Amino acid sequence: MSPIHPIRAVVPCRACLSGEDLDWLGGGRSVSLALSLTTTVEAVPAPAQDGRAADDWSWEVWTFLRERLPGLGPRPPAVTVRSEAPEASGLSSSTARIVALLQAFTDPSFTGRSVGDDTLAQWAYEFEFAVFHGGGMDHLAVVEGGALLLEGREHGLPAVRERLEFPAEWRVLVVDSGTRKDTRHHIRDVRAQLAARDPALAVYRAVADEASGRVWEALRDRDLPGLGAAMVLAHGAMRDQQRMSTPLLEELRSLALRAADLPLKLSGAGGGGALVGVCRADAVEETAARLTRALSVAHPQARVLPAHAAPGARRVPVPAGGDRAEHAASPLAPVSATAPAPGGRQRRAAP
Repeated sequence: MSPIHPIRAVVPCRACLSGEDLDWLGGGRSVSLALSLTTTVEAVPAPAQDGRAADDWSWEVWTFLRERLPGLGPRPPAVTVRSEAPEASGLSSSTARIVALLQAFTDPSFTGRSVGDDTLAQWAYEFEFAVFHGGGMDHLAVVEGGALLLEGREHGLPAVRERLEFPAEWRVLVVDSGTRKDTRHHIRDVRAQLAARDPALAVYRAVADEASGRVWEALRDRDLPGLGAAMVLAHGAMRDQQRMSTPLLEELRSLALRAADLPLKLSGAGGGGALVGVCRADAVEETAARLTRALSVAHPQARVLPAHAAPGARRVPVPAGGDRAEHAASPLAPVSATAPAPGGRQRRAAP
């Protein structure tokens, strides 16, 4: 089957408020929040050209789907991609891209059948696990949206213990450091720690799990100072036990406290990337302006990106000739077999 009109999938990114790695270490809690910095994939009713590189993410995702949905054609639909989240920043931009491709390609007009959200999250997890051997926090976060309290599992997607609507009177400020994460070796190293029963990892798991519980309690109670303190605890465990932070990130955190009284936490493992903080909605413009002014002097490469909590992955109508140019202007860039994948990870071999 082939759609008559383009199919547009919109997927949020996610911030990890606490518990990096606990989603796959097993037995620990983590907290994710879907953010309004979205990735949009538009699939048009025409197959991609043969001249496209065979290792495009669109081709890889299509090949993955053909193994699970018999009857799909040999070539994926032509796609365009637009992303608002900075790449390789710890905000799961790579997962958002994969989920957006999966959601666009599993539209019933392509497949002749419906694919539910649970299956979408599972397939996205399987696609990435085959390469990175990490956890499933990112996939659940961007598919389900909102705030999730997750219980980690050593194998498979983590369990969703609770869901919350993020307080409407709060906003998230993302501070993109301008330095890229690289998680290619991180998961391998942590798995080695796990096998060796490294006491530093045990301490990290205990402190991060406690921080996640405090983060969730603060969200449930709408306790903004408590949330900031719990996120600081989570960041301290990342920095002190697992060396996930960098001198630049610590400098940015100190600057944010001085300039805007905003506690920041690193989102995602691997060093570099983005820091996140939460402030009142009625103070977000002033807080962002203070941070931007302070950063412009010593760290002009850093950016402040206001965001709010977002719903999960969804398909949206494509207006006839309306805003398509705005939402589908940038093509999906090819990724070579040796280049890092989006998000700074080592990508899989071409199918």
